[in-house]
Amino acid sequence: MTRLKRILQWTALFLAIISAVIFITINSVWLYWLNVRLGHLSRIVQISSSRIVQNYVQLLEYLQLPWITKLDMMDFPTSPSGLQHFIDVKHLFLLNNGVLIVTIWPALHFLRSLSLKKLLWKLIRPFQTAAVVPVLAALLMLVNFNQFFIDFHKVLFRNSDWLFDPRFDPVILVLPESFFSQCFLLAFGLFELMMLWGVWRGRRTFLDTKKTL
Repeated sequence: MTRLKRILQWTALFLAIISAVIFITINSVWLYWLNVRLGHLSRIVQISSSRIVQNYVQLLEYLQLPWITKLDMMDFPTSPSGLQHFIDVKHLFLLNNGVLIVTIWPALHFLRSLSLKKLLWKLIRPFQTAAVVPVLAALLMLVNFNQFFIDFHKVLFRNSDWLFDPRFDPVILVLPESFFSQCFLLAFGLFELMMLWGVWRGRRTFLDTKKTL
């Protein structure tokens, strides 16, 4: 029972971290705003930057709020295949939010328990191992982001609805590839920071424990 409990605690911790990173990245509207302004997207679609961001927020609200069941962007119509893709994305986003809600309390409770027992040094090895993953993923992405992006969609989606035609789904014109690459880098960076924090905190606890012996 103790072994199973330990496995569940570590699983909850990593699921909470991953889902939190995804949630923060998804809701980084500031990053999209920067892409709109610096990428001069308003010139491409002849819509003001602020209005483009409003459309993006409407898309985010549809994707993340379960009670919004109809996608209705002010300036961008959606084709049937495009709508199906957004429905698929909505399911994934809601799943991520559900995982975060379910795991965040057990994860925080686990960390608090380790802290009270001065056992945070146990984070060192798992977090060091996990810290390698975003580095490798980022390297693969930087070598060939286009292929990385395609493979990412093939893993998550069983259809080709994500291949938008700007004639029927003009919203793709204001969702540049560079924005998605930055989202991936932000997610990798956030996860890496959390891992490094865990290693640092674990080592600090270990050294403090040695001093008291």
